[in-house]
Amino acid sequence: MKNIGFLSFGHWSDSPYSQVRSAADSLLQSIELAVAAEEVGADGAYFRVHHFARQLASPFPLLAAAAARTSRIELGTGIIDMRYENPLYMAEDAGAADLISGGRLQLGISRGSPEQVIQGYRYFGHTPDEGDPDGGDMAREHTRVFLETLKGEGFAQPNPRPMFANPPGLLRIEPHSPGLRDRIWWGAGTRATAEWTARQGMNLMSSTLLSEDTGVPFHQLQAEQIQRFRDAWKAAGHEREPRVSVSRSIFPIVDEQDKQFFWRDRHSTDQVGALDGVNARFGKTYAAEPDKLAAELAEDEAIAAADTLLLTVPNQLGVDYSTHVIESLLTHVAPELGWR
Repeated sequence: MKNIGFLSFGHWSDSPYSQVRSAADSLLQSIELAVAAEEVGADGAYFRVHHFARQLASPFPLLAAAAARTSRIELGTGIIDMRYENPLYMAEDAGAADLISGGRLQLGISRGSPEQVIQGYRYFGHTPDEGDPDGGDMAREHTRVFLETLKGEGFAQPNPRPMFANPPGLLRIEPHSPGLRDRIWWGAGTRATAEWTARQGMNLMSSTLLSEDTGVPFHQLQAEQIQRFRDAWKAAGHEREPRVSVSRSIFPIVDEQDKQFFWRDRHSTDQVGALDGVNARFGKTYAAEPDKLAAELAEDEAIAAADTLLLTVPNQLGVDYSTHVIESLLTHVAPELGWR
């Protein structure tokens, strides 16, 4: 295990039990959590993107703000729904945020998860073709354009009488951030999608659920997905080494407060259910004292196969407690997994 970061959904609620009562709270606390995670030694700060929900939705202002407050930690998303995105405008935003960060962005993108509203991307001005009822083909086309744009090659015909002098030739999207193309990840929910991801030359991001089920434990199915990705990457002949991340809900129980929140999860198991009309397998929550937790995680085949582990944090419990969860894992568990 080379990298350990956190993944926050950025929920907010006016519940009296929530430490995050508004959108402003969620955004500002997300920045503070990135700063705190860097201070305790974490490698990454990743944020979920959900539209029409009381959760984080517009990643690039947040990423740029976190970049300006940090100096080392990777900053990313998990994931941006490409059905909603104008790929050229996204390339501008991503290039700007990556330059502010000094090249630390790691952008997870995908077709997206089940939505809060029916075909919400239509409200954003994106209409899929007939025969593409869920917008999946549209998302992949947006992705193709986005990836091509990130290469930094000119494609736009310049105005013969521009407001400002142009360089010679066709013009590209600015600002351009060299190297960002290699730091794009696809959130794959199946083994076949992981193979497609490899062929496109994107890194693999795999979460706590897979939208298929073969009857084996979640971590074994995910490990197979990772191996298929690596095999397809090698077959495609890409020159660089790919990266792979997995997400997990992991809570070391080191004090009474941890026990109060997560003791009931110590016997958690995989769950199987329907997602968008297909069987899906959801990974279990890990909660235990550090020595027991290290032993359990050492048997997780997908964690062993990945280079990056993303911890889902309970952000509504506040920055201090989320930082405590991250620091507890880094201090008491991660060294046993070979981290650093």
